[in-house]
Amino acid sequence: MGAQIRITMKEDGSYYLIIEAKKAQKHYFADLYRYKELLLFLAWRDVLVRYKQAFFGVAWGVFRPLLSIIAFTFIFGRIAGFPSNEVYYPLFVLAGMLPWLFISNNVLDTCQGLVNNAPLVSKVYFPRMIIPMAQVLMNLVDFFVSVILILIMGIVTHSFNWLTFLTLPLWITLMILLSTGVGLWLSSLTVLYRDIRLLVPFFVQFGMFISPIGYSFAIIPEKWQLLYSLNPLVGIINGFRWAFFGIVDPLFVPSVIIALFVTGALLISGFNFFRNMENTFADTI
Repeated sequence: MGAQIRITMKEDGSYYLIIEAKKAQKHYFADLYRYKELLLFLAWRDVLVRYKQAFFGVAWGVFRPLLSIIAFTFIFGRIAGFPSNEVYYPLFVLAGMLPWLFISNNVLDTCQGLVNNAPLVSKVYFPRMIIPMAQVLMNLVDFFVSVILILIMGIVTHSFNWLTFLTLPLWITLMILLSTGVGLWLSSLTVLYRDIRLLVPFFVQFGMFISPIGYSFAIIPEKWQLLYSLNPLVGIINGFRWAFFGIVDPLFVPSVIIALFVTGALLISGFNFFRNMENTFADTI
């Protein structure tokens, strides 16, 4: 790692810089906490920019999943006739759509986060990891607005299993950690290879069809189910549906275990890769 630059305040209120060689990792987490106000500011700024002059404002957090529900219900529910484990089909789709929309939006935003903030990255010192973390916080606003929609629909239709609903924070945490790990990888790679941001939308579209959003995991042929579960979104979506409705699909537990391992691997490797590349961002970007 390179040198660590720290800003310290004297007793008289003035500031001075401390440059410590080979101690970047030691102070990095402390710096992330020290710059928490910047993290919140960047997240709030991105929320304001996203909805600036938008007629419906944050209500788009409801309209986007609602429009997706209509499309999935018509294509998969009416035409294809896919089963929904005896759950009201629009709710079944929405439970899978919530984590998918959050992760896909976060992937698209974080892959361009450092490049879009190039003047800030190249001129001011702060932990660069704050930028992809701010993207995650920004997308949480849309996510929790969408959660209100599924809560209303679930209460009206009496579809919820309130006992398993208590586990929802665990699945939200897993979803956030997966998004953060992928975001760290993509934000770093996009600085090095700008064509990454051209490929990401394609993989996001592809990922939507290989994730059990509009259909149940149970329709996957048994011989392919374990391989299919290597997609960490399978375990997360299964977890969300279990939390809301108490649905337990085949290989529910293995898919969740695989999601935990894949998420952990992406988060740790993404953190290390980002830290290794961080000192070059200002010159490369």
